[in-house]
Amino acid sequence: MDENENETYEVVVVGGGAAGLSAALVLGRARRRTLVVDAGEPRNAPAAHMQGYLTRDGMSPAAFLEAGRREIAAYGVERTEGQVTAAVPDGDGGFALALADGRRLRARRLIVTTGLVDELPELEGLAARWGRDVIHCPYCHGWEVRDRAFGVLAHPELPAHQALMVSQWSADVTLFLHTAAAPSGQDAARLAAAGVTVVTGEVAGLVVEEDRLTGVRMADGRTVAREVLFVGPRPVPRDGLLAALGAPTRQTPFGDFTAVDETGRTGVPGVWAAGNAIGAHEQVVNAASGGYRAGAAVNADLLLTELDRRAEAGSAA
Repeated sequence: MDENENETYEVVVVGGGAAGLSAALVLGRARRRTLVVDAGEPRNAPAAHMQGYLTRDGMSPAAFLEAGRREIAAYGVERTEGQVTAAVPDGDGGFALALADGRRLRARRLIVTTGLVDELPELEGLAARWGRDVIHCPYCHGWEVRDRAFGVLAHPELPAHQALMVSQWSADVTLFLHTAAAPSGQDAARLAAAGVTVVTGEVAGLVVEEDRLTGVRMADGRTVAREVLFVGPRPVPRDGLLAALGAPTRQTPFGDFTAVDETGRTGVPGVWAAGNAIGAHEQVVNAASGGYRAGAAVNADLLLTELDRRAEAGSAA
């Protein structure tokens, strides 16, 4: 990684979603030479709109990203489409980076906001409806589908949880156990209290008519009429870069994620992370907030490092 390393940035932000753009905005306003490397694969791309972000409620994910890109550009932040394939500490507190297109550059600090991938159950017709009438978060989509006939595909480890949560938005909820064990004890009592119908047996696929979900097809041939299906995907963080740098992780109910402090600082000196790269439940508004904190923390870290070096140089003189 020694050839063509002629571009040096104070900060490289890896990932151009809400967290990355928010960090870049802070850094641009702080007059830091910043580059955003954007793979263009936002987690919420399948959704037609995003909800729960004050002043941005109902905005499309694409429009949100376009607005963010315009804002960072106004402060001189650069953005390039691509992927960082390698990051190696340079021995001076910074990093030598390789991009997929062959570019080589250096960064004094890194902020990784590469998000995650939602791995869906392999059921016929499910992936094609993802983000439409197959959804996962009632806080994101519950209002828009309120009072319809809900189905919930049971999560193997928390079979009752999602059905209980979505019962806030509809009185007609059916829990499909699929391969999960039947809830018992308090979970069973709560499901009964919420009026949730529990269906045993494996699910084979979905029934779609005129481009809308109309039912859930069971392996035994039954069809249960439903208009919306809630599914809990397996969240897989895009943390390959962080793992290669040796960033410690923490255990969560949804798998291992990179461990960070309250500012997003990882266990690797010079590296921060934010957004879904550090947790499955970072909504857009949370990701933007985390990116803001990381950007401010990185700027402060650079400033104090610079001042310490000046002080040392002054003392030596």
